[in-house]
Amino acid sequence: MAELGTLGWLFLVVAFGAIVPVVPTGAAVSGAAALAFHNHPLLIVLTIAAGAAGAYVGDLVMYAMCRAGGEKLARRLRWLRDEEHLAAVKERLHHSQIPVLLVSRLLPGGRVPVLLAAAFLGLPWRTFVVANLPACALWSIVYAGIGVAGGSIFPEPWQGVIAAVILVVLVTQIVSLVNRRRAARDARAAEADPTPS
Repeated sequence: MAELGTLGWLFLVVAFGAIVPVVPTGAAVSGAAALAFHNHPLLIVLTIAAGAAGAYVGDLVMYAMCRAGGEKLARRLRWLRDEEHLAAVKERLHHSQIPVLLVSRLLPGGRVPVLLAAAFLGLPWRTFVVANLPACALWSIVYAGIGVAGGSIFPEPWQGVIAAVILVVLVTQIVSLVNRRRAARDARAAEADPTPS
């Protein structure tokens, strides 16, 4: 019974983190999966389901907010930070909606710009609802896999949780650093070659 309460909390944390993108939702799923690995293997499947469901519900709420409030609300909530990047995401979404939505959840920092672009472009609800379901499931599987890997390496559950959280934070920071360097390099290249496209 305590496990169901823990899964309920995981669902709420991930759903809240999908709406307020400062909560480390991937680390929450990884930590829960590491604990589940030590307690009962079936709990890993339920952890994946709770993480995916929380991500899905949170994404639907955020998408509805963006569709209703538009760019003004996104600016007020500080979701909209890099308008140049948002324009590029809109262009990618215009050409291939489903693959972009699927991949966006797996890239650290990729989900929010894609959700904003999809909402601002007026992507149909049906397309978003269908494409976001496997994206959330895949995201939860990946982060639970990180947690299981951490849990299997260490004999104590708390060690696995700490290892999983550290691994998630490291991967997120490395990807973020690479993206910032790529953006800076592209900006320098654009300044060096100011020919209009």
